[in-house]
Amino acid sequence: MPDIYQHKDQPASDIAAVFAALGDDTRLAIVAKLQDGSDRSLSKLTEGLSLTRQGVSRHLRVLEDARLVRRRRVGRETRYRLDVAALNRARDYLARASAQWDQTIDRLAKHLED
Repeated sequence: MPDIYQHKDQPASDIAAVFAALGDDTRLAIVAKLQDGSDRSLSKLTEGLSLTRQGVSRHLRVLEDARLVRRRRVGRETRYRLDVAALNRARDYLARASAQWDQTIDRLAKHLED
C-alpha cells in the first residue's frame, strides 16, 4: 500500500503545515483575497478583517512558513502573493488519500462479497 503521507517532492511536515495554516478562518480569508493572483499590501489584506495589521502579519507569517504566501518588497511596501503550488500540493495529497481509500473500500467490498 502506498504511503500517502509522504511524497517524494513534499515532506509530510510540509503538507501538515499547509493544512494547519488553512485550518484558520482568518488565514482562509487572506488566501481568498489573494486567489485572483494579484499581490496585495498588508493594508489591503487587513481591510474587512477585524484584526490589526500586526494580527494580520502574524497570520501571514504562518502562511509564509507553510509556503502558501510569498512576499516581496516594492519600495517601502511589502506585497504578498499566493503561491498556488502549495495549494496544488495539498490537492494532490487529497487525491492520493482519496484514491487509497477508494482502493481499500473496493478490497473490503470484494472481501465481503466472497
